[in-house]
Amino acid sequence: MAPDRPTALVVDSDSATIAVLTGWLEAANIAVRTAADGREALAAIKAECPEFLVTDWDLPHTSGMELCRWLRSQKLPRYVYTILLTARTDSHDLVIGLESGADEFVRKPINKDELLARIRAGLRVLALESRLSLLAQCDSLTGLWTQRTFFERLDRKWSRAPYKQLPLSCVMVDLDFFKRVNDTYGHRVGDEVIRRVASILKSNVREGDLVSRYGGEEFCVLLCDRDERIATDWAEQIRRLIAETSIAVGDRSIQITASFGVAQRLADTANPDELVDLADQALLVSKGVGRDRVTAYQTMNDSGRVRATNSRASALDGIVARDVMTTIVAGLHEREKIGRAVEYFLQLRINSAPVVDDDGRLVGVLTEKDAMAILLWPHWWTTTIADVMKKGVVTYEENTPALMIYEFLCRVSVRSVVVVDRGRPTGVISRASLLRWFTNSLVARGESTGLEGLLVTTASAQGAKQRITEIAAKLAETAQSLAHDLDVDADALAPRLVGGASQVQELANDLLGYSRYLHADRSTGNAMSILAGMDAGRAMQAFNADCLTGNGV
Repeated sequence: MAPDRPTALVVDSDSATIAVLTGWLEAANIAVRTAADGREALAAIKAECPEFLVTDWDLPHTSGMELCRWLRSQKLPRYVYTILLTARTDSHDLVIGLESGADEFVRKPINKDELLARIRAGLRVLALESRLSLLAQCDSLTGLWTQRTFFERLDRKWSRAPYKQLPLSCVMVDLDFFKRVNDTYGHRVGDEVIRRVASILKSNVREGDLVSRYGGEEFCVLLCDRDERIATDWAEQIRRLIAETSIAVGDRSIQITASFGVAQRLADTANPDELVDLADQALLVSKGVGRDRVTAYQTMNDSGRVRATNSRASALDGIVARDVMTTIVAGLHEREKIGRAVEYFLQLRINSAPVVDDDGRLVGVLTEKDAMAILLWPHWWTTTIADVMKKGVVTYEENTPALMIYEFLCRVSVRSVVVVDRGRPTGVISRASLLRWFTNSLVARGESTGLEGLLVTTASAQGAKQRITEIAAKLAETAQSLAHDLDVDADALAPRLVGGASQVQELANDLLGYSRYLHADRSTGNAMSILAGMDAGRAMQAFNADCLTGNGV
């Protein structure tokens, strides 16, 4: 809606005219700012955008017509209703002025009643424009900002925050099992649930905070001037309020819960999208560990909190993510089409792939399930991967303790995490990866696993060395097979290379696992010499880098 007391910028080189117009407009409850020429007017509009521009056609430096043309070329926070004052009567001049961006003309000498009537007409236009703008920016069901408007406003706050040195925290909110509400009680009840949650969020934020309906049953909140600890406390308060809310359905009532993820902007948070993504990762953990809870990103990602507490846990003591991960051997670009991804999955015989941007940084993961979900869409094969991929990917840096990732995968329903090196995906750690590493470690130490019939049990460093020799022989055999596969036709080559590369990675992990238990008989050096000449993990990472940048398979 138009403000209670709109502002008009009056521009004229004649001080007497400015004095008269100022008196008329202020008497009509219009706040007035003035400028003596076009340059002053440009600066005044940039400093504070008015609702009205009342300007003479003939001005020093920049004419009124040029001022109108400049005004219409700018992305201003509101529409500026422009009235051009002129002694010109020729219709050709009026046409030029209208096409330059003027909304109205008032001929000189100026008639007070005519000017004020045109101001009132402008107020009606501004009120309508404001309503239409609000409808476009707000979600029709809740009245909250749309996702697009949220990011537009977040961008502005983001650019100002560094200068004020003030924290920004993002909170992602997702209603638990919301599909059950729709399926059981119908969409009208589901809509009421969303409205009630939106009302709770709106009623508990401060002026300057942003609350948006992010999509479906998801909400996103930006809390200004609050760090992650305070934002987590706020989210916990909202979680309790939602859990205490009852929704009447006929003669009964239902209760709902929500999961929360919280993240704070840090020095290395590159952009607003990354801040929201960090909060989304924390939300994913909340949902994975049982829902109806709040997870803070820094707490989730605090690598210093894990300590080995028993002899078996010590098998992972000192081991980091890069030692355990399976190196990624195939990736997709976010601008590629789903049709290309489907072909990729079928050709390489894989069911998921990381998605990267132009800089090779991880932006999401695409699975076969994601592709299948849109198969019935018109022209589904031309849909961009970025529009379908999952963005909420849990990531850990390569130097993260493996024990921390082990504990995380034990707690949540997530099956795997992506390992990154400064934002670029380098590997994946799944439950299977950790089971393989852990089992190999126990076997190498001579501990019972219940798999003695399937695994070679070693009770000494000599036994570990024997196992390394066997693995190295298998690695050599696999490498020879890969070399032989280079002679097959191109259609069959890619799947064989990916399969062989995966085998090489698993064997390399086994080698690294057993190598830690060679505490004795180091003088022989036979097994260790094998490892010294075989940096298989890093070789696979180089292979992976080529794949992600399009230079590989």
